Amino acid sequence: MRGAVSELTSGQRVYKAPKSAAGKRLVAVPASVLPLLITHMKVFAESGADGRVFVGAKKATPRRNHFNRLWHKACADAGVKGLRFHDLRHTGNTLVSRTNASTKELMARLGHSTARAALIYQHANYDREREIADAVDEMIVKAFKRGAGRNGHVAGTDD
Repeated sequence: MRGAVSELTSGQRVYKAPKSAAGKRLVAVPASVLPLLITHMKVFAESGADGRVFVGAKKATPRRNHFNRLWHKACADAGVKGLRFHDLRHTGNTLVSRTNASTKELMARLGHSTARAALIYQHANYDREREIADAVDEMIVKAFKRGAGRNGHVAGTDD
């Protein structure tokens, strides 16, 4: 099954298909992450195409509060503070957006059917701001080297 398990406030679990057709997709995994994912799937996940990726010690789908405790412990063990599990999705999309992927490509990768939904997961950061400033600087330097005047045209031309 492609989908997710939602836990209602009553504690009941509901197995749901993805929210839209865009949620049914194949996603390429970075080569450096693949060995870690393969190990996780072999050691911690259920086998088979319909196997669950996250399974508790008793072979059940972890409840939200139990999963959160495991997540917070793992973060603490790694020395990471304030990271929510869902933040991984934001981080992943921010990294993908820095590859100059188009909005359509971001939408496909995240399984979003609207550009608005994909853009929610993009975050600006100083490193990218520096790259943008450096790219603009490169354009300015090239224009000066070509002899562009104050009006943006190359000196000695009618353009």
